[in-house]
Amino acid sequence: MTKEPSKIQISGLVLDRIRDKQAELTAAERRLTAVLTDDSLVAGLQSITKLADNAEVSTPTIIRLARKLGYDGFPDLQNAIREEIAARMKEPLAKLAPPTATDNKDHIVSRFALAVSQNINATINRIDPAEFDAVAHLMADPVRALYVLGGRITRSNAHYFFNHLQIIRPGVHLLDSSPSVWPQSLLDMDENATLIVFDIRRYEKELQHLASLVVGQGANIVLFTDQWGSPIEKYASYTFRTSVEVPSSWDSTLAINFLIETFVAEIQTLYSSTDRITALEQMIGESRIFRSN
Repeated sequence: MTKEPSKIQISGLVLDRIRDKQAELTAAERRLTAVLTDDSLVAGLQSITKLADNAEVSTPTIIRLARKLGYDGFPDLQNAIREEIAARMKEPLAKLAPPTATDNKDHIVSRFALAVSQNINATINRIDPAEFDAVAHLMADPVRALYVLGGRITRSNAHYFFNHLQIIRPGVHLLDSSPSVWPQSLLDMDENATLIVFDIRRYEKELQHLASLVVGQGANIVLFTDQWGSPIEKYASYTFRTSVEVPSSWDSTLAINFLIETFVAEIQTLYSSTDRITALEQMIGESRIFRSN
C-alpha cells in the first residue's frame, strides 16, 4: 500500500502560508502569527489554551486562523507544525536513506539534477518580484556599504557573492569567519550599511547574535536561508528562502547560488561598472597574474 503524502507536502510550509495570508488576517490573528513566527513555530506545539494565553487571543481565534491557513482545525495545524519542525531539525545523516531496488534504476546524476531543478523552481515561486527589485537597488547603491558573511556550509556562497560584488561596485566587505574580529566591522555599520548573511539548517547562534547587534547599530540585513527560515528572519529587512533538500546527506546551496547570480546580473545593469572593470583588467595585465595569449 502506498503511503499517503503528508498534508505539509500537499499544502506547503506553515510559515509560507502565514506570510501569504497576512493581508487577510485580523489584528488578533496577526498577534497570534507573531507569537508563532517569533520562535520558528515552536509556540504552536503548546495546548490551545496555553497558546491563547501567550498570544493574548481567544481559542476561537486560533481555530479561525488554522482554517484560514487551509487546515481543518488546530490539531491539523499542529500536525503540520510538528512535521515542519521535524524536517527542519533533521540531522544530516538522517537525510541519507538507504537505496531501494527502484532507486538503482535511476542514476544519482539524474536524481540529483531533478531535485536541484525542483529546488530552483520552488525558490522562484517564493520570490516577490518587488522585494527582489528593492534589494537589487539597495545592493547597487554605492552610498550603502555592503558586508557579506556566511556560515559553516554557506561560507562559499558568501565568498562567491563577495567576489562578484567587489568587482561591480566599491564599498563591499567580506567578514572574517571568526566572531572575534566582527566588532571591528560592527564599528562602521550604521543606517547606510547592509549585512548580507547566509544561514541554513543547523542555524548558527553566532550569526543570530551578530544579526541582533547589526540591527542595534542601525544597519539592515538581507538574509538568504532555507525553506524553513533561519531565526535571523526576525532581524532581517529582506529574506529569501531557498529549497535545499537533495538525495544526499548534505543540503544543496545551488538554489542560493542561482539567486546570487541573478542578483549579480541585475546589480550590474543598475550600477554602471564599465570603468571599474576596465581599470581592474588593466591592473590584472600590469600585475601579470595570468598568462598572456
